[in-house]
Amino acid sequence: MLTLYHSPKSRSSIILVLLDEMGIADKVDIRRVTIPRMDGSGARDPLNPHPEGKVPYLINGADHIRERGAIIAYLTDMFPEAGLAPLPGDPARGQYLGWLFWYHGVLEPVAMLAFAGISHPMITASFRDYDTAVQRLDEVLRDQDWLLGDRFSAADLLLASPFIFFGDQMPVTPAVAAWTKRVQSRPAMLRAAASDD
Repeated sequence: MLTLYHSPKSRSSIILVLLDEMGIADKVDIRRVTIPRMDGSGARDPLNPHPEGKVPYLINGADHIRERGAIIAYLTDMFPEAGLAPLPGDPARGQYLGWLFWYHGVLEPVAMLAFAGISHPMITASFRDYDTAVQRLDEVLRDQDWLLGDRFSAADLLLASPFIFFGDQMPVTPAVAAWTKRVQSRPAMLRAAASDD
């Protein structure tokens, strides 16, 4: 059986939403663990096997998967019948994977740097900046409901997650705000939020 290490109201919460969206929550043993929090509360849980004590962390036998994008790709490939990701051979597959990697390689770093008030020419030359990242999302979401057009995917869950979690602390365009609201209003999102409380 799959085992997910999760801490309520953390980065792993979006994986709970994914499990619900995919209809596979009954196939995953969810183990709640503590983690160090940004406000200084919490602590590393000795029962959490993640090498850095973080969440989410997924175990499937001898296979250990960390990082949300990797976990999302792993699960959507493992359960293709859920329909939350284009399969290999689908023309949207590259776009889907591109969004998952863009999240970890661009959006999250520039959002964290902006939140911390850190700017440097080397950073902006490589990653650009927060406003440019939001503009990239806006360019896509101005003309379509989801990152893959009219098709909701697991990429929408991952990329909308920081805007949902941090809310008004992350300024966005009207198109990005509307998309975030669409993701946030999905029944699986509401159920996961209730289970985290």
